Amino acid sequence: MDVHLIWKAILVVIGGTLLLRIAGRKSISQMSLAQVVIMIGIGSLLVQPIAGKDIWSTLFVGMVLVVSLVVIEYVQIKADWFEAFITGRSKVLIKDGELQIDTLKKLRLTVDQLEMKLRQNGVRTFLDVQEATLEPNGQVGIILNEENSPATKNELNMIKQEIHALRLMISNLPTSGQHVQATSITTASGNKQCGNDLFEEISSKEHKIAPPMELQ
Repeated sequence: MDVHLIWKAILVVIGGTLLLRIAGRKSISQMSLAQVVIMIGIGSLLVQPIAGKDIWSTLFVGMVLVVSLVVIEYVQIKADWFEAFITGRSKVLIKDGELQIDTLKKLRLTVDQLEMKLRQNGVRTFLDVQEATLEPNGQVGIILNEENSPATKNELNMIKQEIHALRLMISNLPTSGQHVQATSITTASGNKQCGNDLFEEISSKEHKIAPPMELQ
């Protein structure tokens, strides 16, 4: 066994870690197109020294790639048009519960692929979505309708304050010769939406509402 392979492998791990550290954390978690290209280049480059190539030249080239990435990201901060060209813009996939067919066709994104992303975010039907966008990093951003959005902590605190105020009003009502009748409060469930259940179609193995032919 060649002993040189051991220290080369250790040096590749250390050098690769430092290169990714310089590239930044977001380059690992949410990569843009330029970051994907450079990271793939660094990955294939770091394997070459173990195969017999000069390790120092390899690390130098890797450093040049990382510096190029840093320069690209810096220029994106300064020039909005350059950011739009390199990273791209978000695309609207769903608007007010309706699929944006033209956008899906341009992105070559099928309805099944979109449904998969929505299910991963706990969305049951398209009608629950006020707006859904495809971000430059491939993730889907979702804004639910008001009736389907989870309550925030601020909203819960407001409800608590209103309940407390009602209790004070009831406690201050005169009780002599009067009977306060309790009224049952029923919460309306709202109009039942008849959209396609994205989870139910998994068990039934078919769409309740068939998607357009060009997106199937």
